[in-house]
Amino acid sequence: MARHPPSAMGSLSARRSSPDPCDGAPCGARHAANRLRGADAVLFGTPTRFGNPAGRLTAFIDTTGTLWFQGKLADKVYSAFTASNTAHVGQESTLLALANTSYHWGGIIVPPGYTDPVQFQSGNPYGTSYVAADGPPGEVALQAARYQARRVVEIAAILKAGRAA
Repeated sequence: MARHPPSAMGSLSARRSSPDPCDGAPCGARHAANRLRGADAVLFGTPTRFGNPAGRLTAFIDTTGTLWFQGKLADKVYSAFTASNTAHVGQESTLLALANTSYHWGGIIVPPGYTDPVQFQSGNPYGTSYVAADGPPGEVALQAARYQARRVVEIAAILKAGRAA
């Protein structure tokens, strides 16, 4: 799993008058998008912004068009998690919006669902989420995140083994 800090996106407004080695995208974003090519599983994390993923993540997703067109993003496991400052501001719709991208890519969406007892405490079958105004993630949110990550890795490993068979 690779982490990409917001600064890896570069400046979305930066444009060059000379030939662009990054095919129109900020070089940091192009490099990050190319790392998706070799991934078996991708877990997206984003703050909730008005019920949607943060603009920087959607801007990053917008740089993946070439990989999508080439089929390089298909048949991978995708999942997502989120946080918001307050409750009832669209955490579930944020996770569902990210799932729309996975559908277009031909991805295999692996939510935590209600497949572990911790999910009945955390209450979000679409992905781990928590309210940041309540302080750092509590033990339930951390357990839910660990479970979601473990489930994603296990399903990706099963799919990879099945392809190799």
